[in-house]
Amino acid sequence: MSPSELPRVGYVLKMYPRFSETFILSEILAHEAAGADLAIFSLRPPADGRFHEALAEVRAPVTYLHHHGRRAGDLWDLLRTGGAELPGLALHLDELLAADVDDGAQAVELALLARAGGIAHFHAHFASVATTVARLASMLSGIPYSFTAHAKDIFHESVDPADLRSKLDGAVAGVTVSDFNLGHLRSRHGAAASAAVRVYNGLDLRRFPYAAPDLRPPLVVGVGRLVEKKGFVDLVDACALLVARGRRFRCEIVGAGPEHEALRRRIGDHRLSATVVLRGPLPQSGVRSLVAGAAVLAAPCVVAADGNRDGLPTVLLEAMALGTPCIATPVTGIPEAVRHGSTGLLVDEHDPEALATAIERLLDDRDLRVRLAGAARALIEEEFDVQRQAARLRRHFALAPAPAAGTTRAQECA
Repeated sequence: MSPSELPRVGYVLKMYPRFSETFILSEILAHEAAGADLAIFSLRPPADGRFHEALAEVRAPVTYLHHHGRRAGDLWDLLRTGGAELPGLALHLDELLAADVDDGAQAVELALLARAGGIAHFHAHFASVATTVARLASMLSGIPYSFTAHAKDIFHESVDPADLRSKLDGAVAGVTVSDFNLGHLRSRHGAAASAAVRVYNGLDLRRFPYAAPDLRPPLVVGVGRLVEKKGFVDLVDACALLVARGRRFRCEIVGAGPEHEALRRRIGDHRLSATVVLRGPLPQSGVRSLVAGAAVLAAPCVVAADGNRDGLPTVLLEAMALGTPCIATPVTGIPEAVRHGSTGLLVDEHDPEALATAIERLLDDRDLRVRLAGAARALIEEEFDVQRQAARLRRHFALAPAPAAGTTRAQECA
């Protein structure tokens, strides 16, 4: 598909930018590098004030939709305008009114802005509120939509199967990030997911140069939000086992989250403060530098008690690209990248003993590190290059021309 054939695509995101969502930033930049015309619609303003350097390269304009605090008169004016301008508002009024008031109002606002701005297709990330708003806006405006589902929005106990099924059924494409996820959607949601597709999250490989890990110091790194599904409790326990065996190494865990204090206490209880360090969050350049100098990247992911789990952590792909050997668990799509004994090592969930043994193996065996790293980089180049993955995603964007700006429902039906 050439740039001239691409529709103007509206990216619908719950929050933009978001420090943890580097994969969305990479995807947007890859689309723009291919000549795509994008506009970004964010349902919430950014919350933490930390931004990655590559954000400055995004050319797409960003619109922050109104959230909370609308007065009754403002809502009435919005509906009045929508009734005149949006072809589907009267037809889908019942469904609009059944939605959360903020979601419904944002859907009307998005539909109006999209038609005025020549948007021909919506793409949302995460099958939660962003897709809720994109789907409603699609119904109101006639602009088709697609979405990418990741993990929590598929597996968490709070996911409403009927709601997800309706989103899959109404989308031009329901995209997900692993074959594991795709199989789950098709088995769970039947015909509604029959057109679902897998498109991996990708990396801009120019930002992740490969270096062989033969001479790296004994540094073990974990990166991610400090939440249950990342399995960092097991990493701390594995480090305690290694220290008890007399191993000399350092472990640095990068990230922030609700488990920070519990992990800090666990490190103290094991008397590991000289070995295990909680680094807090780092910008992408800082993470890249740390991972590139490590002998091991540990991602002992688990299925959390509430069903939450990772899809395929971006940091694993980044480490594999950089030449850092990875140890992970066979959760969801992880084995599609970390193939045991070929591109990395896999251990069972909640098994600090096995994790410690795998870490020790990589620290001791330079030839194994080099072999795994070389095969991992080759796989990343073949399957996870962001330019290729973004091009695959664009194939699922609808090509219909955008509704003419200012066209009313009456004019369309005439």
